[in-house]
Amino acid sequence: MSADKSTSWSYAEGLPAEDDVLLRARERSFDLGVTPVSAGVGAVLTVLAAASKAQTVVEVGSGAGVSGVCLLRGLGPQAVLTTIDVDVEHLKAAREAFLESGSPANRTRTISGRAADVLPRLTDSAYDLVFIDADKPNFPGYVEQAIRLLKSGGTLVVNDALDKDKVSNPAARDTTTVVLRQIGKAIRDDERLSSAMLPTGDGLLVAVKK
Repeated sequence: MSADKSTSWSYAEGLPAEDDVLLRARERSFDLGVTPVSAGVGAVLTVLAAASKAQTVVEVGSGAGVSGVCLLRGLGPQAVLTTIDVDVEHLKAAREAFLESGSPANRTRTISGRAADVLPRLTDSAYDLVFIDADKPNFPGYVEQAIRLLKSGGTLVVNDALDKDKVSNPAARDTTTVVLRQIGKAIRDDERLSSAMLPTGDGLLVAVKK
């Protein structure tokens, strides 16, 4: 990456202005040892949620609620966010962030459990947006479940899709990088989807179900 390109990326990441609700959620993330989405990714999530006019959203990996708050801020007043996490402390922190953001309790549904067990129980073609930000070795299964869950025209978002810039390096062969590289190619080649890779944060893979 050229110096100018690196500077532009840093500028874009630093441009979104975050309020105290998001800053406190970030503090709780660090206390829990969770890496929250970057400010740039959060801003993109808000824009995607708003642009898609999503009414039903699934988040795989709640963290401490940073991404959930960003999604909620792009959603309409009747929309519902379902967020899934195996760690009850993460869900507790996420609920605290949602409450502080002013989101009514009936707009969020928090589910404790392994996403691999929870996602198959959700309804086919019932969701407008699915955001995946959880344990990367299981991303292939999550992506396939997300495609099943999405309505026609629904949006799939996969976080950390560039894996700290290692996905673009063919010599990088660690397990996580290989999985994310395979996912990128599989989504690109999937005739059910139209997709794009965004360099925001550590990479956002965005696709729309045809």
